[in-house]
Amino acid sequence: MKNLKLIADLFKVRISLTIMLCAISGAFIVPNNNLTMLDIFLISISTFLASAGVSAFNQYFERDLDALMPRTSKRPFVTGELKPTILWPSLFLIISLSGLSISFIFLNPFSCFYNFLGALVYGLFYTVWLKRKSIWNIVIGGLAGSFATLAGSAAVDPILAPEAVILSVILFLWTPPHFWSLAIAIGDDYRKANIPMLPNFLSNSLTSYIILFHTIILVCVMSLLIFYNASIFYVIAVLLGGGYFIWTSIILAVKKSKAAAMSNFFGSFVQLGLLLLLIIIDGALSKPCGYFIVLLVSAVL
Repeated sequence: MKNLKLIADLFKVRISLTIMLCAISGAFIVPNNNLTMLDIFLISISTFLASAGVSAFNQYFERDLDALMPRTSKRPFVTGELKPTILWPSLFLIISLSGLSISFIFLNPFSCFYNFLGALVYGLFYTVWLKRKSIWNIVIGGLAGSFATLAGSAAVDPILAPEAVILSVILFLWTPPHFWSLAIAIGDDYRKANIPMLPNFLSNSLTSYIILFHTIILVCVMSLLIFYNASIFYVIAVLLGGGYFIWTSIILAVKKSKAAAMSNFFGSFVQLGLLLLLIIIDGALSKPCGYFIVLLVSAVL
């Protein structure tokens, strides 16, 4: 069990599974798709491996920062459970390349290209260049989830569906209020590690208003999905998931407390998880294996 936990922590399995669900949602949101269980498996494993490899590299590269923050101080390269030798980046690259190879060989080059862009943004632009230098680090880093959505859509049809493009924009808009809320809640940690986050340059009060504005824009973009698919599932996602995220953002803007910021952080998970789940349910129930897919995705969430 200890080894399994070590592997899960190293490859940030929860984040990699979320990226995988973004790709699956991007596939199911394509109208009149002919997805099979094999297609879903290939989309899932290719995106998961591409994400897991760069996520592990992120831990390797940021081990000095992780040691300064209580939230990340138990990661294996910090605790010494894993020795940071030069061989690790090579292994992580092989894992990501295996995911890209699967998408290129068994899906199509377009899906592979978007997976590559997602890995490149997170592994290079965010981890190596922006994390330590720019307050816009997580804004650009949010593109990783967006590209995963496009990878899933392109696996179905290289010509991207408008719904998939909208979903990718939603993922891009979701990341800043999610992490800025966390940065308000644990701002001292980020300051100790000298990581530039928006609340450390602006006041928590002003950042909370920016988060609320950002969340409202996010939900407005979510509403565009209903114009393409008026399914009850999409309506529920907007009204319940989006409405809840706006509500927790309003509470943060009013209270401006660390507790409210953490509540908004978790509120963003509710909004995104519900959206991805309902997109997959809407697309999967028309498939022969639909109920199995829904149960599997629900277990992951």
